Amino acid sequence: MNLTNTNLVKTSMALALAVTFAAPVMAGDEINFYGKANVGLQMSDEGGESETEVKSNASRLGVTGDLKVNDSLSVVYKAEVQLEMADDSDDKDNIKGRNQYIGLKGNFGAVLLGRNDTMLKQSQGKIDLFSDYEADIKNLWKGENRMGETVTYISPKFGDFYAGVSYVAEGDDDQGGDAGVSTAIFYGDSKLKKSAWYASVALDSEVDGEDAMRLNVATKLAGFKLGFIAHSQEVVETGDETTGFLVSAAYKINDFTLKGQVQTSEDDFGDEAEKTAFTAGVDYSLAKNAKIFAFYTAFDLDEDVTGDEDESYLSTGIEYKF
Repeated sequence: MNLTNTNLVKTSMALALAVTFAAPVMAGDEINFYGKANVGLQMSDEGGESETEVKSNASRLGVTGDLKVNDSLSVVYKAEVQLEMADDSDDKDNIKGRNQYIGLKGNFGAVLLGRNDTMLKQSQGKIDLFSDYEADIKNLWKGENRMGETVTYISPKFGDFYAGVSYVAEGDDDQGGDAGVSTAIFYGDSKLKKSAWYASVALDSEVDGEDAMRLNVATKLAGFKLGFIAHSQEVVETGDETTGFLVSAAYKINDFTLKGQVQTSEDDFGDEAEKTAFTAGVDYSLAKNAKIFAFYTAFDLDEDVTGDEDESYLSTGIEYKF
């Protein structure tokens, strides 16, 4: 058995054993086991070269826990891994680390230590309608960082407002020897279930070699869920800057959800380069936690300036959350 398959077996067994034995061993600890299987058949055209592939779109397994110490203090933890369900290559890892942390939660808010998404990454909420697919905003913008050595503080809510800070230690391999800080202020509910508006503003300082800023707004209007992001980023060492925006919209008709999204990226160093991603998709609900999805994404990468050739992707697949 090769090393990749060995790691897969070990991790799967560890998660299974944790779920099986956690409840009786840790009485009073609220433990939740969850996961998502998302796999699609995809036709990819990259620079005129086409291929058909089966893609695992950030399928995952995880466990969370909340151990009540007293009426004002709890120990919380999360351990999540990504499973490449459709990748049988011997030279690739079938398991990747996602958010994995432990911390304390109480009237003061929450303090978390470990691998975690930065506040800037968290700030967009649910505005990116094609997260984990080819049109994920990380493909044109920096800032979608999940850092390995972080201390995160999330404040209690003050009305509909709350704030968060991520400190990234200089020992993190992606930091290059300098510490980084990511901060954000949030308003409302990112899922738009408890409020009609969601908004946030976030700043990164020297996180993964970049300074970045985002303004995020989402709302419900006449049956539509609408989202907008304004983004800017700057390489700390060179001062090279990129700006862009994203607009998304979703509309539900019975069991169907129609979705569309446009994202831009413009570099202001050297010859200006504009990159644009257009995506349209539809989800069909099979049950509360299961759906069939389809999407088409086209990247206009300004070949004359960037040297990158245009790309397009057509995919359909199924997702089940548990």
